[in-house]
Amino acid sequence: MEQIWLKHYPPGVPAEIDRFRFASLKDMLEHSCARYPTRPAFTHMGVALSYGALDRLSRDFGACLQQVIGLRRGDRVALMLPNLLQYPVALFGALRAGMVVVNVNPLYTARELQHQLADSGAVAIVVLENVAHTLQQALAATAVRHIITTEVGDLFPPLRRWLVNFAVKRVRRMVPRWQLPGAMAFNAALQAGKRQTLADVALTHADIAFLQYTGGTTGVPKGAILTHGNLVANVEQTSAWIGGTLKEGVEVVITPLPLYHVFALTANLLTFVKWGANNVLITDPRDIAGLLRVLRKTRFSVITGVNTLFNSLLNAPGFEAVQRANAGALKVAVAGGMAVQRTVAERWQQIMGVPLIEGYGLTEAAPIVCANPLNARTFSGKIGMPLPSTQVAIRDEAGRELHPGDVGEICVQGPQVMRGYWNMPEETARVLGPDGWLHTGDMGVMDQQGSIQFIDRRKDVIVVSGFKVYPTEVEDVVMRHPGVREVGVAGVPDEKSGEAVRIYVVKKDPGLTAEALLAHCRANLTGYKVPRQVEFRDQLPKTPIGKVLRRKLQDAPA
Repeated sequence: MEQIWLKHYPPGVPAEIDRFRFASLKDMLEHSCARYPTRPAFTHMGVALSYGALDRLSRDFGACLQQVIGLRRGDRVALMLPNLLQYPVALFGALRAGMVVVNVNPLYTARELQHQLADSGAVAIVVLENVAHTLQQALAATAVRHIITTEVGDLFPPLRRWLVNFAVKRVRRMVPRWQLPGAMAFNAALQAGKRQTLADVALTHADIAFLQYTGGTTGVPKGAILTHGNLVANVEQTSAWIGGTLKEGVEVVITPLPLYHVFALTANLLTFVKWGANNVLITDPRDIAGLLRVLRKTRFSVITGVNTLFNSLLNAPGFEAVQRANAGALKVAVAGGMAVQRTVAERWQQIMGVPLIEGYGLTEAAPIVCANPLNARTFSGKIGMPLPSTQVAIRDEAGRELHPGDVGEICVQGPQVMRGYWNMPEETARVLGPDGWLHTGDMGVMDQQGSIQFIDRRKDVIVVSGFKVYPTEVEDVVMRHPGVREVGVAGVPDEKSGEAVRIYVVKKDPGLTAEALLAHCRANLTGYKVPRQVEFRDQLPKTPIGKVLRRKLQDAPA
């Protein structure tokens, strides 16, 4: 296939990357720690962890896993942590010791946690005390034998550590009672590992780094097998793309999305560790007031997020103060994880002076596939061009490649594409062809320059009297109404047309009526795309990264 996008790459971006620059994520980390020993690597609640400290502490943690607990190469270690300093220490410690990391959402119910731990075969877990009671309920039906617990402030200086942990546990009462006999405290694990030697593990691109769980293209939770080669390649691909705008050893990155999610894992943690940047960790991005305080105090050059997060910031009282405090510092704002709405992108650029750079990816591709150029001056409404060493084709249902301008399924091939799903060969065969092409389940269209427009998830398409309605398009139109704060779109059964469009709206203007919204839609959408029903909500169901859960929109509001 002709890679027509290469002719339109930004200056200096190569067609191919050197995917073998690092043998593993372990090698990449050790390279950065040696190069930037005194520079902050991660900052949380004003406390900075330098690259030198990250090197030392992750070494100690890895030695504990190997020599004290007795884990072996390839054992699965689950991390059930929000964005804390402990996360990168535990992550890199496990990888340096030759283990496989299983990221776990701390908001999981006991049922969800039990499934993921049992399916992955995890034998150890690092868990925040705030959610240890959930682990207690799920533990019996899993293979977990070793538990390491941590408190929010465990890596803070002694006085700060005591104050924060006391406030979380005793004042705010955020730690329900739990009992996990034999559990080891995180700081005790570090002390135990400090007295041991970390045995060097010669990792290669073929070694598994993560079992990253996802609903994927078919909805059943599955562990995407992501190797060191997958992640090293995606970091190098991303680095090649951003190299003309950002500089090594100087950037400050706001990280509000959870690091256990693959977007923040690669785009923030792994990529910017390679770049010697300082990741400013936000534990709870839903606390918009708290996030604004951090943004006002931090001269940040990069911020990543999803559409709903940027929208919430723009609508938050006092956001203009962030622009004044940051004036001249922000270089790049990256949006991924879900489609970006034009109204949000245009308001962001008007206030902050830089566009939202939209990209596209999925867990099965480690995750980044496409991105818009960082030197873009306006919002394009597209997800951009394939990254170096990446091929993208738009195909029909029979697997035939379509011409530019035709809508079809986005298919991907490249070194970042997963090996397959953990213990699920049939599911793997559904999405991953023997030629290495990944069928994403996403609909898109490529233009003559090789830039791709995301249309929608194939499973979310609404069919009205035989015509296809893409929820993303309807949501974008509804968001253009000044009285709308948030919107979600779903199809509902209809006797006459098979399905009909229903919109779920959070008001910005309390006086907004359904009639006014429908009139706005009729003026901007073809008849069959116009919603039949409008339902107002106080809030919409979302994933931990803020993506609207369309499949849950029809559930009764809590």
